[in-house]
This record gives sequence, structure tokens and C-alpha cells, in this order.
Amino acid sequence: MYKAGFWIRLGASILDGIIIALPLMIIAGLITGNFDSDEPIAKILSALYSILLPAFWYGRTIGKRICGIRIRKYDTHEPPGIGTMLMRVIVAGLVYGITLGIGFIVSVFMVAIREDKRAIHDFIAGTEVVWD
Repeated sequence: MYKAGFWIRLGASILDGIIIALPLMIIAGLITGNFDSDEPIAKILSALYSILLPAFWYGRTIGKRICGIRIRKYDTHEPPGIGTMLMRVIVAGLVYGITLGIGFIVSVFMVAIREDKRAIHDFIAGTEVVWD
């Protein structure tokens, strides 16, 4: 199974943003009257999407499905569970926030340069992203 590199992962994220995050932001704005991109409801719904869909859909989000990639556990090659996805999304998000985005930049270089294409959030959660 081939490891998914930077550009395909970026493409899947962009598709998820267009297909899921943007509509969620609009819906949250209609509900609250606040169309700010930092609207907490939109962020919560987006986080739930990022955690739950891969846990129940064999490691895929809609963007990953379109791009033909998926998340799997690094050691067992099984699909991630909710605990794994919580580590990948929430804990890694905290790490990226605490490092003021430097961790995210390092992750971009890791996916682009490392042979195994794993980012910081992949190491935290014990995951990898592979072609289907």
C-alpha cells in the first residue's frame, strides 16, 4: 500500500473544506446570526465530522474518499476508532495551537520529506494515510 503524500492530502482537505466546512459555517451563521469563521458551533461540527466520519467510514472523509486515500492505524493497518481519531484531531490540534502553528509547519515538511509520509498528528495517534 502506497503512502499518501502532501499534495493528495492537501487536495482532500480542500475538498472537505468546500464540501463540508463551508456549508457548516453557513448553517451555523444562519442559526446564530454570526457568519464569522471562528463561530464555535461551526468549529465543533467540523471537529465532529473529522473525528466521527473516519471512525465509522473505514478511515475516510468525503474528501479522502474522492481522492482515493484513507487513514489507518500504523501498526495494525486497521481503520481508526473514535479514540484514535480523538488523538489525531483534538490532541494534535492542541499541540499545533500550543506551538503557535510551528508544529503544523513541521508536519507539512514531514509529510513532504519523510519516506513514511507521517505528520506529527500521525505519530500522536499512531496512524498513517495511504492510497486505497
